[in-house]
Amino acid sequence: MIFVTGGAGFIGSNFVLDWFAHSAEEVVNFDKLTYAGNLNNLESLRTRKEHLFVKGDICDREQLQALFALHQPRAIVHFAAESHVDRSILGPGEFVTTNVNGTFSLLEAARAYWSGLAPAARDAFRFLHVSTDEVYGTLGPQDPPFCETTAYAPNSPYSASKAAADHLVRAYHHTYGLPTLTTNCSNNYGPFHFPEKLIPLMITNALAGAPLPIYGDGQQVRDWLYVGDHCAAIRRVLEAGRPGQTYNIGGWNEKANLDVVHTLCDILDRVAPKDGGGSYRTQITRVQDRPGHDRRYAIDARKIERELGWRPGETFETGIEKTVQWYLSHREWVRDIQSGDYLKWIEQNYFNRNAA
Repeated sequence: MIFVTGGAGFIGSNFVLDWFAHSAEEVVNFDKLTYAGNLNNLESLRTRKEHLFVKGDICDREQLQALFALHQPRAIVHFAAESHVDRSILGPGEFVTTNVNGTFSLLEAARAYWSGLAPAARDAFRFLHVSTDEVYGTLGPQDPPFCETTAYAPNSPYSASKAAADHLVRAYHHTYGLPTLTTNCSNNYGPFHFPEKLIPLMITNALAGAPLPIYGDGQQVRDWLYVGDHCAAIRRVLEAGRPGQTYNIGGWNEKANLDVVHTLCDILDRVAPKDGGGSYRTQITRVQDRPGHDRRYAIDARKIERELGWRPGETFETGIEKTVQWYLSHREWVRDIQSGDYLKWIEQNYFNRNAA
């Protein structure tokens, strides 16, 4: 069996669902169920005996050690993290606690468990740490994309906390021999994405007739990766990645934020036109840019293609169509998670600012 942390979040829950679409191997799904964790994402697995959900905190080393001893996982896949740059600017402490201290706690528990395994099981064990391209900092318009040897230069409390976690994972391999794997992915999108991030926020706000807030000039460039492709890449790294290695996972889809929003509006104009006519583009609202906003991210994903044979299956055009259709057919899911606290946070982050 494998042990997955953060498996009720956006990428984590997609990974667990994807896992069972390709395997009958058991999963222990360990999640704290913060605001972004949602067991409704896993509703289709409710009667699946191979899926065991356990509520818990990765900072709780004793609980982790007890679970490892009980379930004897062959691998740990570590998604659990605080992941929103805007929230890290407003409250960096939680990001250090979860992303740094929590990863340290998980590594210590994993090392103690792994050290006690029989030689064959020790050799087969893997600790896969899921990270982000944001640890590399920002790129200029003509700079080459991030590769696995790009120097770290994080610019937000979020990316700094993930960089610290990456360094810990690397150190545990180098110092203790723990067979670790690290993946650094670009911006994910797709089903079950909590609507504080750009794409799901734009879709849900557009359909609600609410403003579509765009930071600054909207020309920040990101590489967009469909979450299903990311899950396939993680499965491949877990299967065949070399211990101690890092693999960048990207979609080969660089898009400016404003272009992404225009694309979403145009799709919605076609598949869910406004009752009174007109384009959803009229709802676009410029807001003051966030502090230290990185201008461009881009991933060079040639290593994982060369060594492991993975390449994304979705273009941005196919993936974004699937994503819009998913949100249109899951409006109840959106309503269920849009609590009062979430709406207060959206108001604080986007609209209690000076106009751009």
